[in-house]
Amino acid sequence: MQVEAVRDRPTSLPITFQDVSFEAGDTQILARVNLSIDAGPPTLLIGPNGAGKTTLIKLATGLLAPSAGRICSAHLALTTHRTAIVFQKPVMLRRSVIGNVVFALKTAGRRADAETATALLARVGLDKLATRPARRLSAGEQQRLALARALARDPEVLFLDEPTSSLDPAATKAVEDVIVRTAAAGVKIVMATHDLGQARRLAGDVIFLAKGRLVERAPAAPFFAAPATPDARTFLAGDLVI
Repeated sequence: MQVEAVRDRPTSLPITFQDVSFEAGDTQILARVNLSIDAGPPTLLIGPNGAGKTTLIKLATGLLAPSAGRICSAHLALTTHRTAIVFQKPVMLRRSVIGNVVFALKTAGRRADAETATALLARVGLDKLATRPARRLSAGEQQRLALARALARDPEVLFLDEPTSSLDPAATKAVEDVIVRTAAAGVKIVMATHDLGQARRLAGDVIFLAKGRLVERAPAAPFFAAPATPDARTFLAGDLVI
């Protein structure tokens, strides 16, 4: 299957966090995070529940504003940079599969015809289901449709927040296959997951968060073979990080 390459436009990358903190009421969710999201293989965010993975993604996409610190995009304003996001449980519009993609193309300001929409559906393996009501798809098919809608934005960076957490192994593999092809086409993937096997399969590098802090960042192979920090070693051993 051919995958459309990202068009040559001004880049959003790197997206840089400079001493970024985020608080919700009296609760600190993230504390003084410094990181740079650069082009390259997928970056996987891992860590215990409540570590701040979803918050980090929402900050990076401009859905939340930091309580302190700065988030900078290379050449574009954070509110206009070329990102898309897929959440754990996507909401399907009350229309056909292809109608969902046409709507996404329209909102992205792209050509919203059947040919363009069908090509996007082919990228996620749903072109044969184009006329089916979107809400009648299986959970895995809905997640792939959510990916097609995100790709309708022609993103440079695609953020994924645990997109396979409620899927069976076959559906998970179908979604992972789309992610691998999308990364191979030049789209930067930043993905949160609780599945360490998935992180091993997909990650080029790993960001480990715990207790609202960025504890460790490393290429995937050395991270999983010999994590440098006690909290990461504890987490990979299956013990609680307290």
